[in-house]
Amino acid sequence: MNEYENGTHYNHRPRADRKLLLNRKEINRIEKFLKVKGNTMVPLKLYLSDKGWVKVEIAFAVGKKLHDKRHDLKLKDDQREMDRALKR
Repeated sequence: MNEYENGTHYNHRPRADRKLLLNRKEINRIEKFLKVKGNTMVPLKLYLSDKGWVKVEIAFAVGKKLHDKRHDLKLKDDQREMDRALKR
């Protein structure tokens, strides 16, 4: 979290370690998922509570395989060609 721009020298440390409110089993499951190549953790929403807590809603994503990428690129090219033909 970045420092508050209008703050004084009492600002928090932006690179400080933060505590996670997760139990060991959840942390291990997340760590195991993220070690696999192509898997990603994505922050979706950030909440600030009245107590000064920060809550982050996260999602886990799996990257596309090569054949999926090729299929999507082919569809994109076909759509582009149809659009060009209709403009003529």
